Amino acid sequence: MPEGKETGTHSGAGTKRLRDPRTLEGSEALAAECLGTLLLVFFGVGAAVLASEYIGTLGIALTFGLVLLALAYSLGAVSGCHVNPAVTLGMLVAKRIDLTLAVRYWAAQVVGAILGALLLFLVAKQVPGIETDDSFGSNGFGDRSAVQINTFGAFTAEIVLTFLLVFVVLSVTHRVAVTGFDGLPIGMALAVVHLVGIPLTGTSVNPARSIGPALFAGGAALTQLWLFLIAPLVGGALAAVVHGLTHPATLGTGHGEKPDEAY
Repeated sequence: MPEGKETGTHSGAGTKRLRDPRTLEGSEALAAECLGTLLLVFFGVGAAVLASEYIGTLGIALTFGLVLLALAYSLGAVSGCHVNPAVTLGMLVAKRIDLTLAVRYWAAQVVGAILGALLLFLVAKQVPGIETDDSFGSNGFGDRSAVQINTFGAFTAEIVLTFLLVFVVLSVTHRVAVTGFDGLPIGMALAVVHLVGIPLTGTSVNPARSIGPALFAGGAALTQLWLFLIAPLVGGALAAVVHGLTHPATLGTGHGEKPDEAY
């Protein structure tokens, strides 16, 4: 897979060159995934840890969605702005990237999530009255769920919520990197799944986002972590399979070469 391949986007008087994320194997793409996941965890989970009593569920959901929207515009042409192992798995199942690149993305995302959680932990420790043990914006079910959802319900919910997010990502990035208005539906989808998922599990839909806070929360956050690793990955893989049925591999699907007008 060659590095640095570019694709053309025609607009008015000139041609803007966009990099195809399927060819990005260099350190800049990995750095983008690490940084993007760090910022998503710091601001998204930070909204839950530091500001939940002021902004509520709606504010937390909007924070996650708006941060991802901003990152999509900032990093979409660099790495595709996955910032989520479930999205990367969806891209892998959809044959947009290969296994080697997927593994590198996963590593960068987990490192970024841990660093983001570490920064948030350091800030939270400076705020009197904020508890970090066994909570710290981590995901949970049973007595760690606002509605006491059971294990099966939490697993099912996380699959469905992740399915929506990854399906939207695969659909709007059907041809190339996240460009133009592509980031808008992605950010909206993440906000929507948080509106539904926060009362259920705290909303993971992102294994890296769950790993970072859980490491610092400890206790039940770690013992329940398995669900928020497996369920989002299942949802992401299912989204890729269904996307292949609803969007058959034709012009511009990410398979093979495409003429300039496809962009």
